[in-house]
Amino acid sequence: MSDDKHKNEGIDAGLIRSLADILNETDLTEIEVERGELRIRVAREVTMTAAAPIQYAAAPAPVAHAAPAAAPASMPSDPAALVSRKGEEVKSPMVGTAYLQPSPEAPQFVKPGDKVKKGQTLLIVEAMKTMNPIQAPRDGVVSEILVGDAQPVEFGEALVMLEA
Repeated sequence: MSDDKHKNEGIDAGLIRSLADILNETDLTEIEVERGELRIRVAREVTMTAAAPIQYAAAPAPVAHAAPAAAPASMPSDPAALVSRKGEEVKSPMVGTAYLQPSPEAPQFVKPGDKVKKGQTLLIVEAMKTMNPIQAPRDGVVSEILVGDAQPVEFGEALVMLEA
């Protein structure tokens, strides 16, 4: 038997599966864990489906303790809920982090039910330490906000539903 086989016997397959699950749940592309001398890195390949320039968001600074975050909006488990959405999706023009208010102390830019004018800021997407206002493409009523505050977003991801 080779020495490599003996070294791999101490690897916890359950830990690797857990790390892979975390990647899928959080849309991360890579995660690394170190325990003593054992170091495990799990990564996945990301393919872009939209023909657009790739923009990267700055990684958030590490936090000493995890603060409770607003629950991100999730996809409904009932497929009928997807069909029942009415209106126009306002999509993210870039990869970044969505913020629903201009600062942590300030009120949200908009809430469901708010009437908005064309050009009014709906939320902000931070990309590469630049705050990019996402504006209403037309006059309308916000029917739904599809992302949570400080939630990572992808290019083309629906952020807000806007009705006439």
